[in-house]
Amino acid sequence: MNTTRLEAFSDGVIAIIITIMVLELKVPHGESFAELQPLVPTMLSYVLSFVYVGMYWNNHHHLLRAADKINGMILWTNLHLLFWLSLIPFTTGWMGENHFAPLPVALYGFVLFMAAVAYNILTVSLLHLHNRSAMITKALEKNYKGIISAIIYAGAMLLSFVYPWISVILYAAVAVMWIIPDRKIEEQVEKHPE
Repeated sequence: MNTTRLEAFSDGVIAIIITIMVLELKVPHGESFAELQPLVPTMLSYVLSFVYVGMYWNNHHHLLRAADKINGMILWTNLHLLFWLSLIPFTTGWMGENHFAPLPVALYGFVLFMAAVAYNILTVSLLHLHNRSAMITKALEKNYKGIISAIIYAGAMLLSFVYPWISVILYAAVAVMWIIPDRKIEEQVEKHPE
């Protein structure tokens, strides 16, 4: 089975996640800048989450481009990832509405942590399905960014109960680290164009 339908389904779910997030933004009732000020935390949490969902979409696309085939296990591990991504709108809204209070920031970090775990499970499942000479195996030999991300998420979740804004900065730092897709995957895809 090839990756085309899986990628199309995932793209659709991710598009819905982004739509839900933007629909949660409430329009102020006034027309002055003062009316926008209470919305700053909501907008900041939206921007961070939009970057995260976009980052997952981009990296997911590159990951599947490097895969030659999928099976039932990959379908389930992909759904596992989409489940955690689908919770981002809820935690984004809660965090923004409560002006980055400790518990919403911690829960936001937990969802990001679990999405990272799910992405790693998907990656490992794809590696098990392909042989050592496959493009994806060569591209994913070492996954340091995934390990570093999980460690930062875990630390930021704990830190959120003391310094929630530092936790948000750490979440943003992980997003910046992942904005550019893994260069090893891009190199392998360029070597073996469709």
